[in-house]
Amino acid sequence: MANIHATAIVDPAAGLGSGVSIGPYCVVGPDVVLGDGCTLLSHVVVDGRTEIGPNTRIYPFASIGHPPQDMKYRGEASRLEIGANNIIREHVTINPGTEGGGMLTRVGNNCLLMVGVHVAHDCIIGNHVIMANNATLAGHVVVDDHAILGGLAAVQQFCRIGKHAMVGGMSGVKSSVIPYGSVRGREAHLSGLNLIGLKRRGFSKDDVSALRRAYRLMFAKEGTMAERLDDVVESFRERQAVMEIVDFIRSDSGNAICQPEEAAAEETTV
Repeated sequence: MANIHATAIVDPAAGLGSGVSIGPYCVVGPDVVLGDGCTLLSHVVVDGRTEIGPNTRIYPFASIGHPPQDMKYRGEASRLEIGANNIIREHVTINPGTEGGGMLTRVGNNCLLMVGVHVAHDCIIGNHVIMANNATLAGHVVVDDHAILGGLAAVQQFCRIGKHAMVGGMSGVKSSVIPYGSVRGREAHLSGLNLIGLKRRGFSKDDVSALRRAYRLMFAKEGTMAERLDDVVESFRERQAVMEIVDFIRSDSGNAICQPEEAAAEETTV
């Protein structure tokens, strides 16, 4: 049975799981589904075709599921899916998808979205992602598992942030960030690997050493990126983490990849 404060407005058609708690002055729309144990603390508004998984906790003044900030949006029946065990802090905004982007925005499980985070239409966020205060995703951004975005970081449309990557605070990301990479700067450049994150998550010394050697080869000055990737595959084909970086770069040659600072002006083509 749901616990609904007397001042909350919850549409009778909304789907409420067992143990849902809806605090003072919250508003829940008719097409919303809240999983078991979800908590809306107070002044939270959830609307649109939005489904939120079990045990997600949403703090005051968050706006979840309202129409995207996209001039091309024409009221299409797009959706927002948020997984389980997430923490969504004050003033977070998350918009559903659009016809131009697959009709879906998705946030995975066990994520932390800190104060003022914005997730725009058609973004896909993986599991265990952390977005610090006022980090912003434009439309069609993909953020893979265990990535971290620092405060006030902003990611441009259609960029990809690879798994275990770190985006520094106040960085403007215009190109995709490789898995395990670390980027920083006003116009983000690749500053190396996210070594601290790798160690915290239990990667072995051998894995970290392989990643460091592969990184140096991958972003050497000699040859083209395609040639260097072939060399990396030849030397590190048994190293899963290294091959994830190779596959990431090769998977969409239309996207530029964040480069080290000395090569930031060059475009990467594969």
